[in-house]
Amino acid sequence: MTATERSVELVNAAAQAAADRLAHDIIAYDVSDVLSITDAFLIASAPNDRQVKSIVDEIEERLLKELGAKPVRREGDRDARWILLDYVDIVVHVQHSEERVFYALERLWKDCPELSLPEDAVKTRGKGKEHAELTGGADGELS
Repeated sequence: MTATERSVELVNAAAQAAADRLAHDIIAYDVSDVLSITDAFLIASAPNDRQVKSIVDEIEERLLKELGAKPVRREGDRDARWILLDYVDIVVHVQHSEERVFYALERLWKDCPELSLPEDAVKTRGKGKEHAELTGGADGELS
């Protein structure tokens, strides 16, 4: 089984929205073969809580406006360290950079096929590490 066209459409719109809000290290996985609850995961990060919220708000607004999609669940707003948007077809994870490194979702899903993303989203790869080096922050390694 592979992600549906609708799921891919949602992932691409969400990835572009995240890139437009300067998210780091945007990646998406087709998890449809290993999970029955969703087709795809989109993962993105940002260096601070305010930017995490901004990215999530933009994704939510864009998916509603362009595709008529509303999340059935939004979790993690209070601390804005890891906000999850559940659209049933896809689940979006926007994490603070420190949580991204600590929880390493990529390691959990690395055996799943990676989904193609818009060019702007692909260009965000390595931005977390670059930002950490420039600001003297945590290591920022994503594998």
